[in-house]
Amino acid sequence: MTTELAPTGARAGPRVRRATGEAFDAWGIATIAVAALVAMPVVVVPLLALFPSESIWAHLASTVLPGYVTTTVELMLGVACGTLAMGVGAAWLVTMCRFPGRRIFEWALLLPLAVPAYVIAYVYTDLLEYAGPVQGALRAAFGWRSAADYHFPEIRSLEGAVLMLSLVLYPYVYMLARAAFLEQSVNILDAARSLGCGPWGAFLRVSLPMARPGIVVGLSLAMMETLNDYGTVSFFAVRTLTAGLYDVWLNMGNLGGAAQIATVMLAFVAVLVVLERGSRRRRRHYQGGDRMARLPGYRLRGWRCWLAVFLCTFPFVAGFLVPALVLANHAVAELPGGWTPQFRGYALNSLGLSAAAAVAAVCASLLVSYRRRLRPNAWLTLATRVAGLGYAVPGAVLAIGVLVPLAAFDNALDALAREWLGMSTGLLLSGTVVALLLAYVVRFLAVSMGAVEASLARVTPSMDMASRTLGHGPGATFRRVHLPLVRGGVLTAALVVFVDSMKELPATLILRPFDFDTLATHVYQFASDEQIERASLGALLIVLAGLAPVIVLSRTIAATRALEEHAGTVQAPAPAVIESVRA
Repeated sequence: MTTELAPTGARAGPRVRRATGEAFDAWGIATIAVAALVAMPVVVVPLLALFPSESIWAHLASTVLPGYVTTTVELMLGVACGTLAMGVGAAWLVTMCRFPGRRIFEWALLLPLAVPAYVIAYVYTDLLEYAGPVQGALRAAFGWRSAADYHFPEIRSLEGAVLMLSLVLYPYVYMLARAAFLEQSVNILDAARSLGCGPWGAFLRVSLPMARPGIVVGLSLAMMETLNDYGTVSFFAVRTLTAGLYDVWLNMGNLGGAAQIATVMLAFVAVLVVLERGSRRRRRHYQGGDRMARLPGYRLRGWRCWLAVFLCTFPFVAGFLVPALVLANHAVAELPGGWTPQFRGYALNSLGLSAAAAVAAVCASLLVSYRRRLRPNAWLTLATRVAGLGYAVPGAVLAIGVLVPLAAFDNALDALAREWLGMSTGLLLSGTVVALLLAYVVRFLAVSMGAVEASLARVTPSMDMASRTLGHGPGATFRRVHLPLVRGGVLTAALVVFVDSMKELPATLILRPFDFDTLATHVYQFASDEQIERASLGALLIVLAGLAPVIVLSRTIAATRALEEHAGTVQAPAPAVIESVRA
């Protein structure tokens, strides 16, 4: 049983409501409906795989599936190693060491997060292939006449895909590792130094173990994004599970076989989630009250100083500066003929869809998070967990899970209309922007909900109680009290969902209506045809749009600890976006 305050004007005394049915009021029903909508693709795909119209599982398992699985595992492990080395190393250097340019690297190392993986793959292929400027300059400098005269690493390979994905995904590990280093207790670090640990020993024995939960979350995110990638692996001809799904579905026309491959991908996601949760179970580190004191900085000199500068410069230059300069150069040359009404239509499609997805995701997040705040119980906790599943589901898998039920609904409605009204309703949901919008919301709802929940958690319960004693119900309390207070978290959530939707490629390729393109599909089509110049303007716009959340992330991480010039003062807790990623 729960006790609530009686509204103003009612007879004094608490009003008692039974816990039974609390989850099934209007707010609760809407929350469960949102969770069911998000869970639909995750449920549909295994069911379709178990009961396909034409099963080719035995054929897949005996021919291509082992290769798909092996290549996917190798790619994910390679990206994990690359992101771990670049992300953790750079995070520790800019947090604990003092060297020239450190202040710039703190935010510059986040910039590659704005570059989609498929864009950087197109740029470096254009630069490093046999006909590109790099090999051309080498042949001219050394007098080489053909590829037989020298050896140059092949960019279109598994190793090339690992490097490309690592360059744009390491910021996941970097931002969470840096946030964890910033939150560490000075007393613990001082104790390690008093026991004879130098900078390297303190890092390995103290800082790294304490930061492990955040690092593991970052690695999990990077590996999930690797599993979701299609543009890079398709362009490099790396046969992963995602590429295999597209091949079986679109080229072979077998939806059941594609669902079976998608189920294997869901198994990969489940393993990642279990490993990430298991690594943090029963391993908690509590910080002392000196957490906001100035961190001990190690002043680097000589070769160590320049090595630190190089280790921080390489990811930023290779992951952001070089692609941005190449795209800008091509875009300037392409601008007179590329800024056409058709291109502006692609840009408006991307902006409109992404904005609609951001609004829908934020509204759903506010609904779920506020209902759980009002009266939390087991049903709502489960619904909230389910609503956060979408981000872990690869875009290609999500496309199957969205398209199949919507197509079934359209076909059933069309059959009824033909029978009773003698007319055809056509495709009302599948094959329209509705399906694409639903996929965006399902995929990025977890990001939005994490930010909104973190913001709501900072509103003290006394604010709710004061509003209720003034006669305001839950709706009025939400509009007048909570919404103004969580405005920053809501805007952050909308911004991140907007930019993620702008970059999303796998689901967009499958679910977009006929004759409907976005900037992402426009860039993919031209780059796949080796026309990087014509794709550069759209790619540059996507990168520029991605800079906004990077700025938010940079300020968020810096706010997790007092800056040096304000050492010893009390700062606000970590803002919503970092807490949402940790969740």
